[in-house]
Amino acid sequence: MTTPPHPPNRPPAPDAAVQAALDILATGPFATLQDLGRPGLAHIGVGRSGAADRASFALANRLLANPEDAAGIEATLGGLAVRALRPLLVAVTGAPCPVSVDDTPVAFNAPVEVPTGAVLRLGRPTSGLRTYLAVRGGLAVRPVLGSRATDVLSGLGPDPLSPGTALPVGPPPAAHPRVDLAPVPDPPAGGLTLQIVPGPRADWFTPAALATLLESEWEVSAQSDRVGMRLTGPELERVPDKGELPSEGMVAGALQVPPSGRPVLFLADHPVTGGYPVIAVVTRADVDRAAQARPGQRLRFATTVGPAHDAHRPRTP
Repeated sequence: MTTPPHPPNRPPAPDAAVQAALDILATGPFATLQDLGRPGLAHIGVGRSGAADRASFALANRLLANPEDAAGIEATLGGLAVRALRPLLVAVTGAPCPVSVDDTPVAFNAPVEVPTGAVLRLGRPTSGLRTYLAVRGGLAVRPVLGSRATDVLSGLGPDPLSPGTALPVGPPPAAHPRVDLAPVPDPPAGGLTLQIVPGPRADWFTPAALATLLESEWEVSAQSDRVGMRLTGPELERVPDKGELPSEGMVAGALQVPPSGRPVLFLADHPVTGGYPVIAVVTRADVDRAAQARPGQRLRFATTVGPAHDAHRPRTP
C-alpha cells in the first residue's frame, strides 16, 4: 500500500485542560488519529476525512460509552504498541487481531482495563486491514476545523503517529459501559461483494461498461490508501467524443474512472472534486466494508435493491 507524503511528525498539541496519558511505542505500517471527520465543509474545499471504517470506529466508542465521534487510533495491518501513563479503559475493534496487555491476551470488541505502565499491543489482523483503538474519554488533541482526524490528502489534523508521541486523554463521560462484548462479524478474508447505485455519469460509458463492472472480478491494487482504492481488471469503455467533464463534487464510495478505464473507489480522504466520470457509487455501509479490503483481495459489484437516497445511510453494527 502507498501513503501520501506528509510533513515530519510532531506531537499533536493537547488541549490545555488535559495531560498526556498514552505513549506511542510503535505504529506498525501506518497509524493515525481519527474521529468521524469534518462534515459540511466541502464548499470551502475541505473533505470529511475521519475513520475509513466508520461503523467499526463508532462501535469502539460505544463499547466505552464515549460519544461516537470521540477521537481514537486507526492502525493499518496491526503493529501498534502503546503504554498507559495512567489507568485506562480501552476497546479494540475493526480488523480482528491478537491484542495483549503486558503480553497477556485480552478480548477484542470488548472493554479492556490497561493499568498504569502497562503496554497494549496489536498483532497482525487475521482478516481486514484497519483496526481501531478507542480510549474512554477520547484522545484530546487540539481539533482542527472541528475535528481531530488526520487527513492524509490535505495534511489537515495531527500528523500520522510515530514512536515517542504522547497523547492526552479527555475526562470520562458521565455514562458507563453497559456491554461486555460486541458479537459483530469479522471482515471477510476472501471475496467481497459491494453494493452500488449506478451513476451519476453512467451515460458517459458504453452500454457494455456497466455490465463489465458488474460481471467482472476486480483486484485491490497495492496502490491504495485512505484516499482511494485502485482496482485492476478489464477496461470500462467510455462513449467516444464525450470530451472531458468539468470538475464536480465527489463523495466517499464514488467509482471514478480515469483514462486508464480501471475504476478508483474513493475512501475517507478522497478529494472534494474530480473531473473523471463516476460510473457508480458504493453504498455507505459497503464503503466501510471496502475500507477493510487488503491489496490482492478480490471483489465484485452488485446493484443495490434499495432506493438511491439510502446509499449513504450509516450502518450500525
